[in-house]
Amino acid sequence: MKDITGRDVALKEFEGRALLLVNVASKCGNTPQYSGLQELYRRFHGRGLEILGFPANNFLGQEPGTDKEIGEFCSTQYSVTFPMFSKISVKGKDIHPLYTYLTSRDTNPEFAGKIGWNFAKFLTDRSGRVVARFDPKTEPLSEQVVGAIEKALGA
Repeated sequence: MKDITGRDVALKEFEGRALLLVNVASKCGNTPQYSGLQELYRRFHGRGLEILGFPANNFLGQEPGTDKEIGEFCSTQYSVTFPMFSKISVKGKDIHPLYTYLTSRDTNPEFAGKIGWNFAKFLTDRSGRVVARFDPKTEPLSEQVVGAIEKALGA
Protein backbone atom coordinates (compact mmCIF):
# COMPACT_ATOMS: atom_id res chain seq x y z
CA MET A 1 0.00 0.00 0.00
CA LYS A 2 1.04 3.63 -0.24
CA ASP A 3 1.04 5.90 2.76
CA ILE A 4 -0.19 9.48 2.58
CA THR A 5 3.27 10.65 1.44
CA GLY A 6 3.48 8.05 -1.35
CA ARG A 7 5.85 5.69 0.46
CA ASP A 8 5.28 1.96 -0.10
CA VAL A 9 4.18 0.30 3.13
CA ALA A 10 3.67 -3.42 3.63
CA LEU A 11 1.01 -4.21 6.22
CA LYS A 12 3.50 -6.79 7.46
CA GLU A 13 5.26 -3.82 9.12
CA PHE A 14 2.46 -3.90 11.69
CA GLU A 15 2.74 -7.62 12.43
CA GLY A 16 2.27 -8.44 16.11
CA ARG A 17 0.28 -5.27 16.80
CA ALA A 18 -3.45 -4.80 17.21
CA LEU A 19 -4.86 -2.63 14.41
CA LEU A 20 -7.79 -0.26 14.24
CA LEU A 21 -8.48 0.32 10.54
CA VAL A 22 -10.71 3.31 9.78
CA ASN A 23 -12.00 4.77 6.51
CA VAL A 24 -11.81 8.51 7.04
CA ALA A 25 -12.95 11.73 5.35
CA SER A 26 -12.17 15.40 5.95
CA LYS A 27 -15.59 16.89 5.21
CA CYS A 28 -17.91 14.54 7.09
CA GLY A 29 -20.05 15.01 10.18
CA ASN A 30 -17.89 12.27 11.74
CA THR A 31 -14.60 14.06 10.98
CA PRO A 32 -14.22 15.26 14.61
CA GLN A 33 -13.63 11.57 15.45
CA TYR A 34 -10.02 12.23 14.39
CA SER A 35 -9.57 13.72 17.89
CA GLY A 36 -10.74 10.53 19.57
CA LEU A 37 -8.66 8.36 17.25
CA GLN A 38 -5.58 10.43 18.06
CA GLU A 39 -6.31 10.09 21.78
CA LEU A 40 -6.64 6.30 21.41
CA TYR A 41 -3.31 6.28 19.59
CA ARG A 42 -1.67 8.34 22.33
CA ARG A 43 -3.10 6.09 25.02
CA PHE A 44 -2.52 2.65 23.47
CA HIS A 45 0.26 2.90 20.88
CA GLY A 46 2.94 2.11 23.45
CA ARG A 47 1.01 -1.04 24.40
CA GLY A 48 0.85 -2.34 20.83
CA LEU A 49 -2.00 -0.56 19.00
CA GLU A 50 -1.68 0.94 15.54
CA ILE A 51 -4.44 3.05 14.06
CA LEU A 52 -4.45 3.09 10.28
CA GLY A 53 -6.42 5.80 8.50
CA PHE A 54 -7.65 5.21 4.95
CA PRO A 55 -9.09 8.32 3.30
CA ALA A 56 -11.95 7.45 0.96
CA ASN A 57 -14.17 9.61 -1.22
CA ASN A 58 -17.01 7.09 -1.52
CA PHE A 59 -19.67 8.99 0.39
CA LEU A 60 -21.07 12.22 -1.06
CA GLY A 61 -17.60 13.45 -2.08
CA GLN A 62 -16.58 14.06 1.53
CA GLU A 63 -12.88 13.41 0.87
CA PRO A 64 -12.18 15.44 -2.29
CA GLY A 65 -8.60 16.48 -1.51
CA THR A 66 -5.27 15.18 -2.71
CA ASP A 67 -3.15 13.03 -0.43
CA LYS A 68 -1.03 16.09 0.37
CA GLU A 69 -4.10 18.17 1.25
CA ILE A 70 -5.52 15.36 3.38
CA GLY A 71 -2.22 14.93 5.23
CA GLU A 72 -1.97 18.66 5.92
CA PHE A 73 -5.59 18.80 7.10
CA CYS A 74 -5.11 15.89 9.51
CA SER A 75 -1.88 17.34 10.87
CA THR A 76 -2.99 20.95 11.28
CA GLN A 77 -6.62 20.42 12.35
CA TYR A 78 -6.32 17.29 14.50
CA SER A 79 -2.57 16.79 15.15
CA VAL A 80 -2.83 13.26 13.72
CA THR A 81 0.33 11.22 14.23
CA PHE A 82 -1.01 7.73 13.50
CA PRO A 83 -0.29 6.25 10.04
CA MET A 84 -2.41 7.65 7.22
CA PHE A 85 -2.56 6.05 3.80
CA SER A 86 -3.16 7.22 0.27
CA LYS A 87 -6.80 7.70 -0.70
CA ILE A 88 -8.54 4.45 -1.65
CA SER A 89 -12.02 3.20 -2.44
CA VAL A 90 -13.81 1.23 0.28
CA LYS A 91 -16.79 0.09 -1.80
CA GLY A 92 -17.94 -0.40 -5.36
CA LYS A 93 -16.20 -1.70 -8.47
CA ASP A 94 -12.87 -0.09 -7.55
CA ILE A 95 -12.82 -1.28 -3.91
CA HIS A 96 -9.30 -1.69 -2.56
CA PRO A 97 -8.27 -5.33 -1.88
CA LEU A 98 -7.85 -4.58 1.85
CA TYR A 99 -11.49 -3.52 2.08
CA THR A 100 -12.56 -6.46 -0.09
CA TYR A 101 -10.94 -8.65 2.57
CA LEU A 102 -12.52 -6.76 5.48
CA THR A 103 -16.04 -6.70 4.04
CA SER A 104 -16.27 -10.11 2.33
CA ARG A 105 -18.26 -12.97 3.86
CA ASP A 106 -15.62 -15.37 2.51
CA THR A 107 -12.69 -13.78 4.33
CA ASN A 108 -14.37 -12.09 7.29
CA PRO A 109 -17.72 -13.83 7.89
CA GLU A 110 -18.31 -12.55 11.40
CA PHE A 111 -17.85 -8.86 10.58
CA ALA A 112 -18.55 -8.75 6.83
CA GLY A 113 -20.81 -6.31 5.05
CA LYS A 114 -20.55 -3.20 2.95
CA ILE A 115 -19.10 -0.02 4.40
CA GLY A 116 -22.04 2.25 5.06
CA TRP A 117 -20.29 5.56 5.71
CA ASN A 118 -17.07 7.28 6.70
CA PHE A 119 -15.38 6.25 9.96
CA ALA A 120 -16.34 2.57 9.98
CA LYS A 121 -13.83 0.83 12.23
CA PHE A 122 -12.36 -2.68 12.13
CA LEU A 123 -10.23 -3.98 15.01
CA THR A 124 -7.76 -6.83 14.63
CA ASP A 125 -5.93 -8.64 17.38
CA ARG A 126 -2.16 -9.10 17.38
CA SER A 127 -2.45 -12.15 15.11
CA GLY A 128 -4.31 -10.14 12.45
CA ARG A 129 -7.73 -11.68 13.06
CA VAL A 130 -10.66 -9.24 12.87
CA VAL A 131 -12.21 -9.23 16.35
CA ALA A 132 -14.63 -6.29 16.17
CA ARG A 133 -16.35 -3.88 13.82
CA PHE A 134 -17.78 -0.56 14.90
CA ASP A 135 -20.42 1.57 13.23
CA PRO A 136 -19.29 4.95 11.83
CA LYS A 137 -21.22 6.78 14.56
CA THR A 138 -19.48 4.84 17.35
CA GLU A 139 -17.10 7.29 18.98
CA PRO A 140 -13.48 6.11 19.22
CA LEU A 141 -13.36 6.77 22.97
CA SER A 142 -16.60 4.89 23.69
CA GLU A 143 -16.50 2.12 26.30
CA GLN A 144 -17.27 -0.36 23.52
CA VAL A 145 -14.19 0.56 21.45
CA VAL A 146 -11.83 1.05 24.39
CA GLY A 147 -12.89 -2.27 25.95
CA ALA A 148 -12.37 -4.14 22.67
CA ILE A 149 -8.92 -2.56 22.26
CA GLU A 150 -7.96 -3.54 25.82
CA LYS A 151 -9.05 -7.11 25.08
CA ALA A 152 -7.20 -7.22 21.73
CA LEU A 153 -4.01 -5.93 23.33
CA GLY A 154 -4.23 -8.49 26.10
CA ALA A 155 -4.35 -11.36 23.62
